Amino acid sequence: MEYVLITGSNGGMGSETVKLLIQQGYGVIALDKTLCPACDNCFAIQADITDEQSILSALDAVKQITPKLHAIIHYAGIYALNSLIEMEKNEFERVIKVNFLGACAINRVFVPLLEKNGRIIIMTSELAPLNPLPFTGLYAVSKSALDKYAYSLRMELQLLGISVSVLRAGAVKTDMLGVSTTALEKFVNSTKLYNCNAKRFKKVVDSVEAKAVEPSVIAKKSLKILKKKKPKFAYAVNRNPLLRLLNVLPKQLQFWIIRKILK
Repeated sequence: MEYVLITGSNGGMGSETVKLLIQQGYGVIALDKTLCPACDNCFAIQADITDEQSILSALDAVKQITPKLHAIIHYAGIYALNSLIEMEKNEFERVIKVNFLGACAINRVFVPLLEKNGRIIIMTSELAPLNPLPFTGLYAVSKSALDKYAYSLRMELQLLGISVSVLRAGAVKTDMLGVSTTALEKFVNSTKLYNCNAKRFKKVVDSVEAKAVEPSVIAKKSLKILKKKKPKFAYAVNRNPLLRLLNVLPKQLQFWIIRKILK
């Protein structure tokens, strides 16, 4: 049996992928701060990806299950919506730790268990290759850093026969959508610098999130990457055409458009 380690396994995308992979005959090691329900061929391990000791304890637990992994899938992540100036220090650092440093730490510890022709799949964002937008800047920066990290990691791990791919997904119908809505409303009500701008920005965000896809779409795409003989580096899911159009415009024009929309 081939074993796949999934971080953020108790979230919407993670739980859908756990179910799908079990149906396909994989053994799944489900890593999350909250344990997912136990089932056949699913081994739930409680771990905090921002804590080195917690990750090392998870490694010991995994070694009791299997000496080898076929793949690592990174879903763990958090959403942030705030202004870069008004965001509190603890929130700022937490976003970087969870969205970027956590994935790096998991790979440092678990890559030695990956078999030859093993796979790493990292959930970044449709925003990763695009220019950051206002008020989602830190989230975009953390996902962009993760995307660049994944590219460098693929450059290195290809020499060991291991592939690395990123999933650049747009809006997905998970609890994160609810979190983003709550964060946006909190920001609109609390910002002292961007009151008028934030209310207009909320309308833009609401229109983007209305086109969200089901988490099963992400699960199926992850399975497809696992089964590919030679996976590509980047896979896009539900990317927003207006965001892509904005990104191809000259930067000065992008700044002007954002000012016109939000000011």
